Amino acid sequence: MFTTRPTLQGTFGMASSTHWLASQTAMAVLEDGGNAYDAAVAAGFVLHVVEPHLNGPAGEVPVLIAPADGPVRVLCGQGVAPRGASIEHYTSLGLGLVPGTGPLAAAVPGAFDAWMTLLRDYGTLSLERVLGHAVGYAERGHPAVERIGETVETVRELFETEWTTSAALYLPGGEAPAPGALLKNPALAATWRRLLEESAAAGPGREQRIEAARRIWREGFIAEALVAASARPTMDTSGERHTGTLTGDDLAGWEAAYEDPVTYDWNGWTVCKAGPWSQGPALLQQLALLPDGLTADDVRFEGTDAAPDSGAADSASADGAFVHRLIEGTKLAMADREAWYGDADGASAVPVEALLSQEYNAERRTLVGESASRALRPGSPEGRTPRLSAHATAVAEGREGSFTPDPGFAGGNAAFRAGAGEPTVARTGETRGDTCHIDVVDRWGNMISATPSGGWLHSNPVVPELGFPLGTRLQMAWLEPGLPNSLTPGRRPRTTLSPSLALRGGRPVLAFGTPGGDQQDQWQLHFLLAAALRPQIRGGPDLQGAIDAPDWHTDSFPGSFYPREMHPGSVTVESRTPRSVIEGLRRRGHDVSVGPAWSEGRLCAVARDPESGVLSAGANARGMQGYAVGR
Repeated sequence: MFTTRPTLQGTFGMASSTHWLASQTAMAVLEDGGNAYDAAVAAGFVLHVVEPHLNGPAGEVPVLIAPADGPVRVLCGQGVAPRGASIEHYTSLGLGLVPGTGPLAAAVPGAFDAWMTLLRDYGTLSLERVLGHAVGYAERGHPAVERIGETVETVRELFETEWTTSAALYLPGGEAPAPGALLKNPALAATWRRLLEESAAAGPGREQRIEAARRIWREGFIAEALVAASARPTMDTSGERHTGTLTGDDLAGWEAAYEDPVTYDWNGWTVCKAGPWSQGPALLQQLALLPDGLTADDVRFEGTDAAPDSGAADSASADGAFVHRLIEGTKLAMADREAWYGDADGASAVPVEALLSQEYNAERRTLVGESASRALRPGSPEGRTPRLSAHATAVAEGREGSFTPDPGFAGGNAAFRAGAGEPTVARTGETRGDTCHIDVVDRWGNMISATPSGGWLHSNPVVPELGFPLGTRLQMAWLEPGLPNSLTPGRRPRTTLSPSLALRGGRPVLAFGTPGGDQQDQWQLHFLLAAALRPQIRGGPDLQGAIDAPDWHTDSFPGSFYPREMHPGSVTVESRTPRSVIEGLRRRGHDVSVGPAWSEGRLCAVARDPESGVLSAGANARGMQGYAVGR
């Protein structure tokens, strides 16, 4: 199969991320004697600098860790709702949804503490050596990618009239960063230098200094600046100015924590995901809904294994039947996500075991018919009655009146709502951006997959003392009580962030993931099927071929981001998809939109053959940013 790049192979180390500077930083750390975890932390902080439109230090990051000599673990870097973030508080302000921007949408920041916890427990290098790469890019600058300036232009009016601290950084002299122009963030560099200086006073020990950095974030000058930012009245997507609920006690009282992964055994693979506070189990549900006996012929995506520019080349059997089945399975899994997933316990606890059971999925499989469904159909695991939010039900049924959009969204304040939601791919296939991802495997067999996001430049005003803004993850929680994902102080809002690890014979083989909001576990399913079932190349999985294959997504369920839209029956495909597949989907009742040739999917992946020790890597060519490196 033609690919945009080769699948890299070697024996020393491999890194793949959504920005070449982060990938090369990870490799530099490996060359410097660090392990995969040192490399991932360094790359994560570089991503905060070079992709500020996609993530920041006050965002969040779920991490999957596969040590060479230990079990797979999940490190949760998703912060909780502050103590004052109650449904009653938000509805008393006249809100029907948590705003998509502004301090009301800010959860307790989780990314920084997760990176520090990972470095302390699994890394080997000092904080100074790992953080130094990000300090250098923030201080001396980096060539801006096209999407930074394009994103800033979408919020220019908001920055110039309301979020003036953001304008000072991203619109100096009234000009957005031009592609290739040197972009610096001296405030962020100064923040990290002060952090390093203050943490060094804790003593010479590596762990002492990392622990000191964690305290400074939670209780020191950084915490003080974040709390002050939350207290400033800020224009958000509601068209009004609101203050947030984040306090010093919220910051001091939260820390990243380890959990066991949720796993599913499929076709000789054990796929590992974060729990249902993420959307990760949706990938496992899609696997559970697949028919038995899949082969490589099924996963050729019915004729799409042609050269990328030969999308018109059809196959006689390529009528869209298999893609139709995948789409319908995605709808069922995502309907369950809406009804069941969240950071809940007690009577509302997520019935994960039942959702992945053979009996449940055999019953759900019968709902996949010959025609596209336009209904939102959650199931009843263990006989329990599913409950959808009133808004989800309203958008699913296309009713008016059950939900009144906030005036800033319904009115003409386009500039004030432009930053709402996680950047992703529009239903038309138009690329609006993404979040970030990084995978690393080292020569010892340690493997990691992480998806940093949130706290992007258009989520909240830049905190001038720090050089980065608060995040907006609370927008994913509902302002309706009694749901698994109801806004609840001290609980995590359900996140779309969803890194992946896969084992064979109990040994780590594959780490992968993608940006893309609600599309993450759709694109990851397609990648996994292709990587697992296609013929190997040079003794390893064809990672690049699986990444480059034409892809698609559906929006036939309520979106996770403000204003929580849904498009029943929709499917967006790349124009490289064969005509016969597109026509076959339309015959089955799918509302197919054809997007640009390279617009779907942002996959990164690394792999290791546990028998030979050969390492592999691939990265997404879409967007001209992702890169894999290794040797």
